[in-house]
Amino acid sequence: MNDIKFGEILLPGDDDTQGSREKTVRKKFWPAFRKAVRHIPFARDLVAAFYCALDPQTPLRVRGILLAALAYFIMPFDMIPDFFAVIGYTDDVAVLAAAFAMVSGNIRPQHYEAADRALADEPIAADM
Repeated sequence: MNDIKFGEILLPGDDDTQGSREKTVRKKFWPAFRKAVRHIPFARDLVAAFYCALDPQTPLRVRGILLAALAYFIMPFDMIPDFFAVIGYTDDVAVLAAAFAMVSGNIRPQHYEAADRALADEPIAADM
C-alpha cells in the first residue's frame, strides 16, 4: 500500500480492473458494511453508491470511481487498518467522501430507494 498514492485510489481503472473490483465488491460489500455501519456517518449514501456502481446504466467512468472507492472500503488492510475501531475507518470515510463528491450527480433516486429498502431489511433485488 505504501507504493500507492492516496489520489490514485480513485482512478477508474481499465475494464479488467473494474471487472475484478466489481466481483470483489459484490462478494464482500455487505459483510464489510455490517461490520462498519456504526462507524460510517453516511451509511445511506454508501449503500446508494453500491447500487449506483452496479447499475449498468451508470457511466463507465463513474462506475470505475465508485468501484475503486468501494473496493478500498472493503479491504481489510489499508492506510489505517479498520481493526483500530473508530479511527480505522477515517481513511475509508475520506476516500468515500472524495468519490461521492466526484460522482454525486450520478447517484440517482432509484439508487437511494434501493439503499432505503436494504437498510430497512426489505428484500433486495439483485438487479436494478
